[in-house]
Amino acid sequence: MTACGYVRAGHRLWGALVLALLALSSLATQLFSWAWHRTDPPVLRERLAPAACLALLHLLQLGYLCRCVHALKVGWQVCRPGVTEEEKAYVLFLSHDISMLRLFETFLETAPQLTFVLYVILQTNEIELFQGFGICTAFLCVAWTLLDYHQSLRCFLREKYKLGLLSSFVYFTWNFFLICPRIFSVALFATLFPHFIALHVLSVWAVMVLWVWRQNTNFMDSPGLEWFYRATVGMILYFCWFNVAKGRTIYRSIIYHVFILVDCALLVASWAWYNSPWDEHLYPCYVLPAALVCYFLGLLLKVIYYKYFHPTMQTQHHDEVDAAESVTAAEFRAGRAPVIVNKRMYQLVQSHFAASSLAGQSLANGVEADALL
Repeated sequence: MTACGYVRAGHRLWGALVLALLALSSLATQLFSWAWHRTDPPVLRERLAPAACLALLHLLQLGYLCRCVHALKVGWQVCRPGVTEEEKAYVLFLSHDISMLRLFETFLETAPQLTFVLYVILQTNEIELFQGFGICTAFLCVAWTLLDYHQSLRCFLREKYKLGLLSSFVYFTWNFFLICPRIFSVALFATLFPHFIALHVLSVWAVMVLWVWRQNTNFMDSPGLEWFYRATVGMILYFCWFNVAKGRTIYRSIIYHVFILVDCALLVASWAWYNSPWDEHLYPCYVLPAALVCYFLGLLLKVIYYKYFHPTMQTQHHDEVDAAESVTAAEFRAGRAPVIVNKRMYQLVQSHFAASSLAGQSLANGVEADALL
């Protein structure tokens, strides 16, 4: 609908860009979904349609949809009494993959489209009520997707490490406050330099992909697909922080946020330098200071979250009763790994939670003293 509207209005390039983003997102999610189906244990593949049928569905761009329908069907079945732990674990297995695919879809389609819509509004100086509502909803959806992904990671941890209402609110809010200024600065730069924005995106994306490669990720089962995963993560990092490596991440996080802050500042400064007089555009006088405050408030909330709500911090400061307890690679809710474990999300848990990399060690309060963030 949006692409057709742009084409009818004479903006064919805009319409083509919207369709290109849709196609890129769909192709990427289908490729990941199909690759994960192929590497799943045989006992799980037996519950699905034949391989040829699955391949055809993914070729028709219906594989992700069928995966969601299958997860809903299995989830409904486990609501009945007398369900085994294996069936419950299978539902979690499916939901974890869907959460990851939704994350990819969000940053390959929703975030770029949101940036483009903001660019169109800033370029035309016109906004409809439904557009404003849609933009606010899209920002909320992006932050919610990150929260949903984080909750999927927390499912691997013990019950006491589940996200509560307050910690969920803080996590959601700091992501929201950091994403909004980033997208706005890119859209603002594009209004004056539409021919250079593609170069900027490609340059920053290439830097992020190189950074992910230097962290020696090992998420996929083949080198080619691993590079595709790194390229996708590079696109996520263009918009927000995403941890993919084990070990202490505080220095990587600081480097990333300083880089993004400098990049956003350069984008806005370029716009301000070449855009004169400012009297024709009064909105930056209010929006730009608000965006700056929003970004630093997001950083402050992130520090608060990792200091008071992150599992490693909780175990270090509040879990005195677990002083003599051994920490496994990822502490599952039942204390032991379920029958079916999603190895892809399991790897990300080890990267995201510092304590998870301390397999087999008996530690005070469950974590190392320096394994923060």
